[in-house]
Amino acid sequence: MNTVIKVENLSKQYRLGQVGTGTLSHDINRWWHRLRGKEDPYLKIGEANDRTQRGNSDYVWALRDINFTVQHGEVLGIIGRNGAGKSTLLKILSRTTAPTTGSIKIKGRVASLLEVGTGFHPELSGRENIFLNGAILGMTKKEIKQKFDEIVDFAGVERYIDTPVKRYSSGMYVRLAFGVAAHLEPEILVVDEVLAVGDAEFQKKALGKMKDVSSKDGRTVLFVSHNMTAMKNLCNTIMYMQHGKIVEIGQTDTVINHYLTHSEINSEMVQSFAKPEDAPGNEFVKMKRIEALPILANPFDPITIETPINIEFEFWNYVPDKELNLSLHLYTPTEECVFNVYTDAKLLPEGLNKGVCEIPAHLLNDGIYSVSMMIVAERAYSLYNFEHVISFEVNEKRGISGWHGKHAGIVRPKLNFNFV
Repeated sequence: MNTVIKVENLSKQYRLGQVGTGTLSHDINRWWHRLRGKEDPYLKIGEANDRTQRGNSDYVWALRDINFTVQHGEVLGIIGRNGAGKSTLLKILSRTTAPTTGSIKIKGRVASLLEVGTGFHPELSGRENIFLNGAILGMTKKEIKQKFDEIVDFAGVERYIDTPVKRYSSGMYVRLAFGVAAHLEPEILVVDEVLAVGDAEFQKKALGKMKDVSSKDGRTVLFVSHNMTAMKNLCNTIMYMQHGKIVEIGQTDTVINHYLTHSEINSEMVQSFAKPEDAPGNEFVKMKRIEALPILANPFDPITIETPINIEFEFWNYVPDKELNLSLHLYTPTEECVFNVYTDAKLLPEGLNKGVCEIPAHLLNDGIYSVSMMIVAERAYSLYNFEHVISFEVNEKRGISGWHGKHAGIVRPKLNFNFV
């Protein structure tokens, strides 16, 4: 097959708290070593980019010794927890940042959709930005005009096409940006987790377009997402990254199963911290305890679809002057959100506070679920998001039945459904 991307010994180092390579003395030291034909002295130091642990070095390796190839027409999905190095890798492949060491060989034009706000000039209209992006990709004005109506129709922003994009909502921005990237015929399409901004209809259109770009047009797609269902539907190869390194590259289902099995989702039903200084959080809030408490007659019985479950959350509050609310997300192992519920916003006293979410019986299907808890200030912004901090398993409980498979759906509510 025809290799369109070849990455060899790729590494990217950052100095914490610095923009650029660091201090003038470090730059002089690098220059002096290069002058004598020696290796950069700062490549010998640095730690893995593990955001959960305090390090001893000012240098971290966002990427370390990355090697892989991508074939023509392949759809490569890249998965991993936040901080694994996925976005850094895409930025290097898109040439928006340079690697510290290693080489990249790319055959063909690359169109990137990395994050909301990249690739467009905010003062230009949607129309002008379409022509600007096409020119950057090396297309002629005639070629862009041939694709123009198709892009606008896909994005659904015809009414606003002559409005400066700085006035677009984030959803409109992403729709137009994706339409431009996908329709201007690059040989390689690089898409980061920006599809989360769009609504369900747009996500379906975007995933369908990426599939068409690969299968019908024979173009190459690199796709980063936390949505494992989308990954399974779209990708024929998956790369699993952790702490800036490749853990595994291989067949989609196999790698995703390994990722979910070894992911950093906490497998305990409780997390508890005695002192604020040991607890996760920040200067605004700290988590004391979060626990899934099944309501069982016998504490040794398993949790089943008939078991009510209370999620209790205690936290230290250091902002008594702000209205706070709790926002709970329940996820499947494939990162599908089962539901998001939240409390009313209110002023809470400084110190320890507690919230309880009651999950009724006969709501969840059998399976494993993880809980994330976000603390929101002034109904507008997150103070801290405690991601996947606990998990629990709901077991099947079936009477006399000839059906032994898993019931369809994420939820399994018991509704009034009778013959009349």
